[in-house]
Amino acid sequence: MSHSSETAQVMAASDIDRALTRIAHEIVEAQRGTEGLIILGIPRRGVPLAQRLGAKLGTIDPAFDPEHSLGALDITMYRDDLRTSGARTPEPTTLPAAGIDAATVVLVDDVLYSGRTIRAALDALADYGRPAVVRLAVLVDRGHRELPIRADHVGKNIPTARHERVTVRIAQIDGISPEAEEVVINR
Repeated sequence: MSHSSETAQVMAASDIDRALTRIAHEIVEAQRGTEGLIILGIPRRGVPLAQRLGAKLGTIDPAFDPEHSLGALDITMYRDDLRTSGARTPEPTTLPAAGIDAATVVLVDDVLYSGRTIRAALDALADYGRPAVVRLAVLVDRGHRELPIRADHVGKNIPTARHERVTVRIAQIDGISPEAEEVVINR
């Protein structure tokens, strides 16, 4: 379903759900279970995606407790574009009570583009502890990396031109119904 000639839908709500289910299974397989696993969403859209991933992990492995294994990692003050971009309000960072030391931390974000957001997340993470392993799960990888960063788990690779914009619209952030969730490319 296209919104206009300038916008093309590349994922519908059901595609997003399937991608998160597959990513959850990949994480369990890579981790050989969920012991010592922490899922941290990067605000804004990474947080609800991380929460959904946590719920799916709990379904796959009942030993996974989303209440004690989920959090959010704000990267606002670690961004390298603070001087050139508009003011941003930091979101709260919430970590599991046990912390992240020696854990496997999976960072969750909506779109991987230049890699600069993830570099900022790695800097922020280092201020909170020393995980054993850090992995990255993204709903969309659109290419055009500026830093040597890659995702371990990708919902969908979407080749794009630099001038295009990938927009992820999800219920918790965009005030739409869950059935209207989508990923679109704005050309």
